Amino acid sequence: MSRGNNSCGATPPQSDVQENRNELLDRARRIGSATPRPFLRWAGSKRAHLHHLVDLIPSRYGRYFEPFLGSGALFFLLEPTRASLGDACSELTATYEALSQNPGLVIRHLRGLRVNKETYYAVRGNRSRGPYKRAAEFIYLNKACWNGLYRVNASGEFNVPYGRPKKNQSEDYPNLRECASKLARRAVTIANADFEHVLESATEGDFVFLDPPYVTRHNNNGFIDYNERLFSWADQRRLAATAQRLRNNGVHVLATNAAHKDVLKLYRNFDKYPFDRRSTLAADTRKRGMVREMIFSSRPR
Repeated sequence: MSRGNNSCGATPPQSDVQENRNELLDRARRIGSATPRPFLRWAGSKRAHLHHLVDLIPSRYGRYFEPFLGSGALFFLLEPTRASLGDACSELTATYEALSQNPGLVIRHLRGLRVNKETYYAVRGNRSRGPYKRAAEFIYLNKACWNGLYRVNASGEFNVPYGRPKKNQSEDYPNLRECASKLARRAVTIANADFEHVLESATEGDFVFLDPPYVTRHNNNGFIDYNERLFSWADQRRLAATAQRLRNNGVHVLATNAAHKDVLKLYRNFDKYPFDRRSTLAADTRKRGMVREMIFSSRPR
């Protein structure tokens, strides 16, 4: 699923990031109130860590690429006019697509969903087929579920329990419309596809942000085995090879991943910038300690 004109030729640079870097940093530090901001919670999102990325964003670039879209935190921070977005999660990309096409209808369906346990499980157990109502349900379930986790059972059905959300859904409607306007730009494409497909037209001067699925809990003992079903080691190697190829072709590449010795070897030719974040996925809050992750950049700070 995609739309827009994704030209394979070189494109002129977008607005000069260098002139707006201080403004970007300010927005990155107040991402909870900035507009547009991510309208979805997503495990592993860099929403709270955008300030670590701002100095590594190229001053000027052509097309923006984000093949592991998730919450789209960096996309909504940069607001690029030309972008190729994608994700392997079909429910996620369908939601972005529906919102970009008809935000009013998505919001209308959202308004009819009360945030309580009974409604949550009724929606979770009986999903709609229409694209706009289903998108509204996805946003609702994402907001109301435990910790914004997306998980499905063997039958492909969403099965995350109710999370007792504190925030009123209606507070996000203006932001939803603003997000929709950025997604609906003529030169922004959305694809439900493997990362290689999303990146196949990236060319010299473009900017690629790679934030693949990974869990850092087992950084020092069994990272590969622990993450195998999430994003296989073969996929990690394929992604690193793609990043190296793009780098060699003059594409600006910025990637995040675990600070694990085997991952570091995959990106040996990239500049490395470690950062720490608090783990949020453990059910027991006492086990949510600090974990180390790594930013890989094809250009020095």
